[in-house]
Amino acid sequence: MARYVAFGAGRMGRGIAIAFAYAGHAIALVDSRVRNAAAAERLRAEAFAEIRQSLAILADLGAMDASEIESVAARVHWVDAGDAPDAIGTAEMVFEGVPETLAAKRDALAEIGRHCTADAVVTSTTSSILVTQLAPLIARPERFLNLHWLNPAYLIPVVELSVHPRTRADVVERTRATMAAIGKLPVVCGIAPGYIVPRLQALVMNEAARMVEQGVASAEEIDRATRYGLGLRFAAIGVVEFIDFGGVDILHHASREMASSIDAARYAAPAVIGTMVEQGHLGLKSGAGFYDYDGRDAAAYRRDVLGRTLAQVKGAGLWRPPAKDTLP
Repeated sequence: MARYVAFGAGRMGRGIAIAFAYAGHAIALVDSRVRNAAAAERLRAEAFAEIRQSLAILADLGAMDASEIESVAARVHWVDAGDAPDAIGTAEMVFEGVPETLAAKRDALAEIGRHCTADAVVTSTTSSILVTQLAPLIARPERFLNLHWLNPAYLIPVVELSVHPRTRADVVERTRATMAAIGKLPVVCGIAPGYIVPRLQALVMNEAARMVEQGVASAEEIDRATRYGLGLRFAAIGVVEFIDFGGVDILHHASREMASSIDAARYAAPAVIGTMVEQGHLGLKSGAGFYDYDGRDAAAYRRDVLGRTLAQVKGAGLWRPPAKDTLP
């Protein structure tokens, strides 16, 4: 039996299954609902058609060889709801991925809790329900945490771990190690709606929609600006690192102006920014900000950031060699 179980055979379960299979691991893709034979077979066929199609696209894009599609897909083992107890009972880690309702999560976690071993790690892929709401629904909540995958689950490296006060430290480390072993970049956050990425991207997406609504710019112009302005920079440097690199005082002043001219509620800087400005903690240029730059070679660091950014610009095909002298 597989060491890993994706409980729920929808889009997220299939994406998780591809991620593990691509990394060389067998994984059970479990149908969480009891169905008649015909319906179960239709779902199984649909799931494997999507899995093969996703792998074929990766092959077309040069991420893998087309000859490997079937061997990778074969690592995903389909399990009907009736056989779920056996699959769950032998798993080291179970990824719950049923529809985003508390009732569905309650039923799924109860089922998982009835059959998994005492030391199995149980995670929920929920994008909106707090880990503290779900932890009481599982037997032995100390081995439970939320594990938020970003779509497509097999492609985006980051996975967000949200833990509750009773989550054991070794459970967090086992989850981190498992994710790293399949090529993921795990990040840990506390008990907060939206984790890290969805919380940030919701603000950006809403503001973009608002600019279209207000006629500030067209959708096409906004997307060009975000892909090749905002996107390239934040692909090279983290958001908080970016504050320090540009200067905490720059954000402080820009926020003040936009709060005054656009909307105070949306653009007012948090108190921590004002406090840091008052204390002279302005980021790289002052030696301290959100990060400590004491003893760091500032010139080397700036060169590193420039190198990361240049790599993104080159990757986008937008860097040009220096122009020739056009003067007579």
